[in-house]
Amino acid sequence: MSFLDPRKVVIVEDDPQCSKLVATKLEAEGFDVAVTETGEEGLEAIEEEMPDLLLLDLILPGIDGLEVCRRIRRKYDLPIIMLTAKDDEIDAVIGLEVGADDYITKPFGTRELVARVRAMLRRVKINREHTEPLEHLTFPELDIDIPKRQVTVQGEQEHLTPKEFGLLVYLASKPNVVFTRDEIIRDIWGRTDGGGDLRTVDTHIKRLRRKIEEGRAVPWSIATVWGVGYKFQIND
Repeated sequence: MSFLDPRKVVIVEDDPQCSKLVATKLEAEGFDVAVTETGEEGLEAIEEEMPDLLLLDLILPGIDGLEVCRRIRRKYDLPIIMLTAKDDEIDAVIGLEVGADDYITKPFGTRELVARVRAMLRRVKINREHTEPLEHLTFPELDIDIPKRQVTVQGEQEHLTPKEFGLLVYLASKPNVVFTRDEIIRDIWGRTDGGGDLRTVDTHIKRLRRKIEEGRAVPWSIATVWGVGYKFQIND
C-alpha cells in the first residue's frame, strides 16, 4: 500500500456499467483503479495490486461479497467500502460484522462515492501520520503498540481491522471520557452526515468488544453510555 499518498483502489463489481462509471470518475479524480467482476478475480487483484482501498459489491457471481470480505480480513488491514442494493440493508450490516468499514447503497451518486473514498483514505493517512510517532497505550492486561498496530490482551495478540484499531486507540487515549456517536463518526470515519451511519459505530464497537473483551475477566471495558455514546472505562 502507498503509505505516503493512498490512491490505489480495486473495484469488485459484476455490473460493467456501474464499475465503468465509478472507475471513470475515480480516475478523473486522480485515483489508480483496477476493476474486477468476480470475487475470485477481486482476491487475485488484491494480492497483485496491494491497493489502499477496496470497493466491494455485496452480490457477486461465485464467491459473494461477504465471503470475499471474510477472506481479506484474515490477511489484510485493508479499508473496505461495500456496495449494496437498497433492499440488502440487513446484508450490509452483516458485511460490517465480517469486516467491512462502511457501506453505500445503490443507486448512489459518483460524487458521494468519491467523497466517501476520499474521507476513508484521508483517515487512514492521518491515523498513520499521527499514530506512528507514538508508542504504547498500556493498561492492566492490555497493551496497544501503536507503531506496530498490535493489540495484546492477557498476553494474546488480537487481530483488529484498521477501523477497530483506530476506534480502540481513540477511546483508550482518553480513559473514562465519553464520546458521542457523532464525534466518533466525525473523527474516525471523517464524516459529518450522521444519520443511519451511526449504526456503523455500534457495529464496530460490538466487533471490538467481541475480540478484546468477550470471555475475559479484564479490569476495563468499552462501556455504553446510554443515549450518548461510548467510553473506555477503567473499572475500580
